[in-house]
Amino acid sequence: MKIIYFSTSYSPHDHRFLSALAKTDHKVYFVRLEPATNESEDRIVPTEIEQVLWAGGKEAFRWRDVPKYVRSLRKVIKDIKPDIVHAGPLQTVGLIAVLTGFRPLLMMSWGFDLMEDVHRNRWWERITYFVLRRSTFFTSDAHVTRNKAVEYGMNPERTVVFPWGVDLDHFKPNVKTSERSNVLTLFCNRSWEPRYGVDVLARAFLRAAQTQPNLRLILLGGGSMGGELRRILSPVADQVLFGGYISQKDLPRYYNMADLYISPSHVDGSSVSLMEAMGCGLPCLVSDIPANKEWVSDDENGWLFPDGNAEALAEKILLAAQKRDTLIEMGARSRSIAEQRADWTKNFKKLLDAYEQTAQLK
Repeated sequence: MKIIYFSTSYSPHDHRFLSALAKTDHKVYFVRLEPATNESEDRIVPTEIEQVLWAGGKEAFRWRDVPKYVRSLRKVIKDIKPDIVHAGPLQTVGLIAVLTGFRPLLMMSWGFDLMEDVHRNRWWERITYFVLRRSTFFTSDAHVTRNKAVEYGMNPERTVVFPWGVDLDHFKPNVKTSERSNVLTLFCNRSWEPRYGVDVLARAFLRAAQTQPNLRLILLGGGSMGGELRRILSPVADQVLFGGYISQKDLPRYYNMADLYISPSHVDGSSVSLMEAMGCGLPCLVSDIPANKEWVSDDENGWLFPDGNAEALAEKILLAAQKRDTLIEMGARSRSIAEQRADWTKNFKKLLDAYEQTAQLK
């Protein structure tokens, strides 16, 4: 089968999909809308994947360029004659793919497109309707996004949900013993952008650290809110490690330096970083948004806190400090859940099944 894989850029998620597809018998062509700018992804596109030169991929997406992108992608499709086009996120990449008129089209939500972008304004909402009603098949990584897609016109009988999952041989726990220091180390690697709520974590940590001086926080990544985060955390700066961008190769080491993973995200599908943390055997303290509830249960493998509530998050951090003797057991439950539901090797097969179903619906 010939497949065009059309995505925004080249992120760790794209690398995961393309690396797996490179090991199949399918001929895969990679089309990207914007240049690769993710500083945490330094791995090359697999050599088995053919990268397509077209009108996009050279600069940031602009609405005024949509007609140019559509014309160029039509030519790419005419030359390649693919069996299916796999496209997403919805309102940019998906729109361009739909406007080419090509079918069959597998639309893949990236989570934020249906949990946040669709609510930007009426224009984005109309695009979402337009794209989903013209998609042949749909896939997403969480039931909450699948249900949103159905709300916006996707045929419910042409959907499949599978968590993207992680490499559980790479993201695995170091051997932990019950002999722990008095320091409780928290870890977060969500991007420093408003949708991920890292400012909520910063305010919560400030509050908790003033009560419990044995707390430490590892913050990886970066983003537009960097100045604000450093300002909030300045009174406890000696308890915070700003680790910058870390390669996927080195990332498990940082998970394993921590006692507790925290995600304060306001919007998510099945978060890959959450699944990585679970794979590394960490208990998880996360916002109570619907997708997180699919993975974390209070007092089982972590805790939930009300989204956006820094005071409640601080209280849960202090609770974890009080219950640190239970954290290893909670982390073991996280690893068990990851093995059952977040194994990329197993879950990837569902994408291949979705390709087959899509191709049959010409």
